[in-house]
Amino acid sequence: MKGNLHTHTYWSDGDAFPEMVLDWYKSHDYDFLALTDHNTLQQGEKWKKIPKSHIYEKAFNDYLEKYGEDWVEYIQDSTGTSVKLKTEEEYLPLFLDDDFLIIRAEEITDGFEGKPLHMNATNVQSLIEPRHGNSVAEVLQNNINAVLEQREATGEPVMPHINHPNFGWAITVDDMKALRGERFFEVFNGHPSVNNYGDSARMGTEQMWDEINIAYINRDQPIMYGIATDDSHYYHQFGPQFSNSGRGWVMVQTETLNPAAIIEAMEAGKFYASTGVTLESYEVENGTIDIDIQAEEGVTYRSEIIGVKKGSNKSQVIAIHKGDEIEFPVPNDVLFVRVKIVSSKLKENPFEEGDFESAWTQPVVPRK
Repeated sequence: MKGNLHTHTYWSDGDAFPEMVLDWYKSHDYDFLALTDHNTLQQGEKWKKIPKSHIYEKAFNDYLEKYGEDWVEYIQDSTGTSVKLKTEEEYLPLFLDDDFLIIRAEEITDGFEGKPLHMNATNVQSLIEPRHGNSVAEVLQNNINAVLEQREATGEPVMPHINHPNFGWAITVDDMKALRGERFFEVFNGHPSVNNYGDSARMGTEQMWDEINIAYINRDQPIMYGIATDDSHYYHQFGPQFSNSGRGWVMVQTETLNPAAIIEAMEAGKFYASTGVTLESYEVENGTIDIDIQAEEGVTYRSEIIGVKKGSNKSQVIAIHKGDEIEFPVPNDVLFVRVKIVSSKLKENPFEEGDFESAWTQPVVPRK
């Protein structure tokens, strides 16, 4: 099942109506989507003033043409056009079928001393207000606790994940190491301002991911999983300077399309993150990782087996595989290994110019 867990609409700082966003993902063969507007759910009454620009006026006209005068409630006067946004209760029936799932979600948007600290709550049952705190780690932990408390109170699997740690260079690896109860973070986010790859002085999210898991495993804490998301905001202007749809997603191994099944599979590590590479199959059996890549004609694949040796505090490339099949016995002298697959196909509308389509599998610990 293919899905995106980080998406914005006119209900916060996205630039499109929720129905149009949902339609884009459904028509591009996604199986599920979470709308994650900042500190809000798509409930109650909200009006949007359409910006006076050709781009957004045309987008409104496209919306009106698609859904009609009976659906779109709007006011036009000398100041421009204002549109009443449709609520979750109103738009959900348009997309109710067995092939596309909309998951209620929220981006809990907090901060500390000017640093943006954002976390998504997937399958949220009611709005969670930011809890704040006296440090970066405390703010994150307080909001994780709020999500897990709702999960406990409702009996529903509400899932937190940490967003774009390098956005504003807000969250350090030590902040992430300090967390308890968090199982997911964005190893890839498609927004142009999130610094996925780090810089000359600060680590990228992949190195951060490995160092987090070294700390977690050494204190017998469940490992952190890495997800890829769009963090889409812009639906009418395209290019690396805009946060567009279709840059990153998760592929979840489940036959049941509902929030509980998706979250259960993800919490079991039965998913991978992708920016374009698709796996025909992936399994870990008898201590061996087996992967078959869904190969495209004329495209080659290079897969790095990345791991951490026991006693080490850094990850390294343990082996390299070329081709569309990988079989790798997990050695006993590692804390964990994971696989990063990079194709020779350039990403269309990439996060950064020159990016190739890639995929990341979740860390595997050796059998005891």
